[in-house]
Amino acid sequence: MEDNTNWTPFPDDNLLEITDKNLINEYEAKGLAIAEFFVLEMDIETMISTSLILQIHQIAFGELYDWAGKWRTIQVMVGQIEPPAPNQILQQMYQFIDNLNFKISIAKTQEEHIECLVFAHYEFIKIHPFNNGNGRTGRILMNIVAMKYNYKPLKLYYRDGESRKNYIQAMKKADFGDYTHLIKLITEELSAF
Repeated sequence: MEDNTNWTPFPDDNLLEITDKNLINEYEAKGLAIAEFFVLEMDIETMISTSLILQIHQIAFGELYDWAGKWRTIQVMVGQIEPPAPNQILQQMYQFIDNLNFKISIAKTQEEHIECLVFAHYEFIKIHPFNNGNGRTGRILMNIVAMKYNYKPLKLYYRDGESRKNYIQAMKKADFGDYTHLIKLITEELSAF
């Protein structure tokens, strides 16, 4: 699964008119850390909703981008998958959230928890509801689900090295219905609080 959605090469593309890519990365990392802290402090009984997902995205990216916390308005291709058209995102997100909350409520075994984590992450990425930050927001969403089952947050991969390649390969295989590699990545990293 490759991602060809927006990124920020020009200063007018971010609210602070930052031109240094490393500085942009620092601001994004800071925003993500704040969003992750928000989730850690959240009542774990909080139901997952579209409002919560929009809020997390806004917290993570709002300091830099005007598209933060807003659904995607452009059509994109993500690897082999064409996510829904912008006018279908809200309906698909509601359906995804309903399915996710149902799966969370009925999953009892570790195997069912892992299936739910895979569903939370992959299906969110498949909808690709935002201009950018879908993978990072999808991992935060997956970690909300993990914490509901009393597991520690997962990373899935690190920015550098083989782990990112393994993650991308697992997502590409999931595009064709093979979730075994994504299940393996999640299983290997899963640990209880």
